[in-house]
Amino acid sequence: MDTQPIGSHFIGGLYVEDRAGELIEVVYPATGKVIARLHSATPSIISRALESAKSAQKIWAAMTGTQRGRVLRRAADIIRDRNHELSVLETYDTGKPYQETSVADATSGADSLEYFGGLAGSITGEHIQYGEDFIYTVREPLGVCVGIGAWNYPTQIACWKGAPALACGNSMVFKPSETTPLSALKVAEILMEAGAPAGLYNVIQGYGDVGAALVGDPRVDKVSLTGSVPTGRKVYAAAADGMKHVTLELGGKSPIIIFDDADIEAAVSGAILGNFYSSGQVCSNGTRVFVHKDIKQAFLKRLTERVSKAVIGDPMDPDTSFGPMVSKTQRDIVLGYIDQGVKEGATLVTGGKVIEGDGFFIQPTVFADVTDDMVIAREEIFGPVMAVLDFEDEGDVLARANDTEFGLAAGVFTQDLTRAHRVVARFEAGTCYINTYNDAPVEAPFGGTKMSGVGRENSKDALNHYSQSKSVYVRMSDLEAPF
Repeated sequence: MDTQPIGSHFIGGLYVEDRAGELIEVVYPATGKVIARLHSATPSIISRALESAKSAQKIWAAMTGTQRGRVLRRAADIIRDRNHELSVLETYDTGKPYQETSVADATSGADSLEYFGGLAGSITGEHIQYGEDFIYTVREPLGVCVGIGAWNYPTQIACWKGAPALACGNSMVFKPSETTPLSALKVAEILMEAGAPAGLYNVIQGYGDVGAALVGDPRVDKVSLTGSVPTGRKVYAAAADGMKHVTLELGGKSPIIIFDDADIEAAVSGAILGNFYSSGQVCSNGTRVFVHKDIKQAFLKRLTERVSKAVIGDPMDPDTSFGPMVSKTQRDIVLGYIDQGVKEGATLVTGGKVIEGDGFFIQPTVFADVTDDMVIAREEIFGPVMAVLDFEDEGDVLARANDTEFGLAAGVFTQDLTRAHRVVARFEAGTCYINTYNDAPVEAPFGGTKMSGVGRENSKDALNHYSQSKSVYVRMSDLEAPF
């Protein structure tokens, strides 16, 4: 497959190149080889994208919601028809196994476009009777939206941000991560093919300086970022200076609590999905796994057996179930945390080593006997490292689970549903799970509390983050004044 796009950027419905921009080399994580070369957006490219989005937004907003919805639903159909080639590209972009990308990336993007396409015609205001008078409200688009993506789910994030924005009548300039810049270009291309006005959805490449230029530009009305907490702080501060609307989906150090009555197989499945899917590179991962002392050994035994069955290798092989880290830099960061865990006295149950050969592979790693004060239990690692902690008391483990600056996700495994709901009610997290982990259908709100971000993606909630309410008071009664 040819992974070199015909242009670094997609603006006004066309591929555009400007070789004056800083070089971006795209590396296939499974081999370490460069598979494409792109260029970061220059100031002229940034301005061109924003002007294109500004012009197209007026055309798009003048259409009915039902008309906009048809375009989004057509784009969803095209993505599903091309799922194979888009999944292959996603695997080249991220290194994630095709076994995963073929069911969790482009398909999730298509779900988002279909869902919000279906909602577009239902975005309406309300009537409020006030005696003889009445008030009506109108939901209006914000204008030009900027989406800034992370490198772990480039296709999905491009759609998760684009679909609600477009459904509400906005336009978008999307900047993918410089590590995974390829997939979003295809999303833009498909939206144009589906009938979106040229310039409605633009993609420009770049490093942090390009993102900063977009966030600070007065032509931008809304910013949505998926990224780290430090980046989120900067974006929030910069956007506040211009009073821009903001959605931030940031990091986490999420807990999974496994009680002694839990189904062991289900609990192990949840821990695997919450730690090793996408080689651990998922913001909502439940990397602090609290296991009741009475079942700790049984849990670790079964977990070790199942982790040993991970098929590690060529991500393009449909049998491969565990791929490389996205980059050498990220792998080195994870190895540093593993060394820290060993030094602090945690028990290395399995994994912990680099897999020799091409690419950025590392073994899925499990630590036991982890304590709350260890670095591997406090900081987001963003790699395949699970920390297993002991507990005995429900109140105690809840206090420990919530003792973090993050609040993205949390999960509980128990066959006592009364206890499950009681625990979930006390979790300080925006996205919670009972007897499952990391399910993220578009119908459900997704987002965090505390330092894990503000706002919600997906579901009807997202429409409120991409539109604003205008109220109109209509007086039918006599109007009086004091003089």
